[in-house]
Amino acid sequence: MSWIRVGPVASIPPGDHASVEVDGEFVAVFNIGGEFLAVEDVCTHDGGGLSGGPVEGDQVVCPRHGARFCLRTGRALTPPAYEPVRCYQTRVVEDHVEVREP
Repeated sequence: MSWIRVGPVASIPPGDHASVEVDGEFVAVFNIGGEFLAVEDVCTHDGGGLSGGPVEGDQVVCPRHGARFCLRTGRALTPPAYEPVRCYQTRVVEDHVEVREP
């Protein structure tokens, strides 16, 4: 397994996100108070992207239908989504955020 560079830490300020392709899948990387959390960038309800949705604490809200997902566990927290999203391991190396391929 290898690590994919997302970008400089400064390019993803707290409360913001970035997107990167990892092994053919889009991954959204969120900065939650200086901690980087990454999940598959797709709502399990209808396949829409999660990265455009509001972030509340460690949860992202799907911008299409309002399903909530935990950014720490990937768990679907509210309908209409019932299936979790995949989480990805992150790290900071030489002031760059990286995501680990599954």
